[in-house]
Amino acid sequence: MIFLMDRRKVLARLANWLFAFGLASFLPLKGAIAKDKKQNQGAGMKLPQPKMEGSISVEQAIRQRRTIRGYSSQILQVDQLSQLLWSAQGLTGNRRFKRAAPSAGALYPMDVYAVVGQNSVVQIDSGVYRYETRAHRLALITNQDLRDRVARAAISQMWMANAPINLVITAEYSRVMGKYGKRGIRYAQIEAGHIGQNLFLQAEALGLKVGIVGAFHDKEVAEVMKLPRSHEPLLIMPIGYAA
Repeated sequence: MIFLMDRRKVLARLANWLFAFGLASFLPLKGAIAKDKKQNQGAGMKLPQPKMEGSISVEQAIRQRRTIRGYSSQILQVDQLSQLLWSAQGLTGNRRFKRAAPSAGALYPMDVYAVVGQNSVVQIDSGVYRYETRAHRLALITNQDLRDRVARAAISQMWMANAPINLVITAEYSRVMGKYGKRGIRYAQIEAGHIGQNLFLQAEALGLKVGIVGAFHDKEVAEVMKLPRSHEPLLIMPIGYAA
């Protein structure tokens, strides 16, 4: 009888622990979804649906991929921006829950922002936009062309300002640390690398070229772009046609 009671206590404690662990993993994701829905209500625009077939093979895209620092003035089509953002954080799979880039525990702590220049993308005004994954749309943050200021915040690498768009990859660590603790920071940074490579390969398939920048003043970039305090910029990727 004593053994049976002890066993019941152990099982009860185990059930409580599993519930608490599952709740800790679920809450960051639930918060991210709620935040996504809330920001969807702001100004912005719905993006065209991404295409599921490209004009070149994955192998060819890998072979051709190069980092560049010189861009032409040729403007981008909205379809191209849509495809790039989908490749970074778009929904994939039959259940439309998982995303294009792998994420530890499928917690998705990343956000992608587009810094769009004046007369740089057809149908899209200059400004800073947040990509809303679940709705596949852009939410306007500010309607200014901030490419020059972002480049100055990146230790005055002014070549960045010549690209029609700069995509900024950010992490909200709390979404992943609830489950993984401090190790979640590393997982988010690894995820940024996955997103960056997706963008490189997708750009090649679209006939575009990409630069990648990690040298910048984090706080200054966040202030210029009016990012939420919890969104830490990790990578800036200027994208456009090669000069």
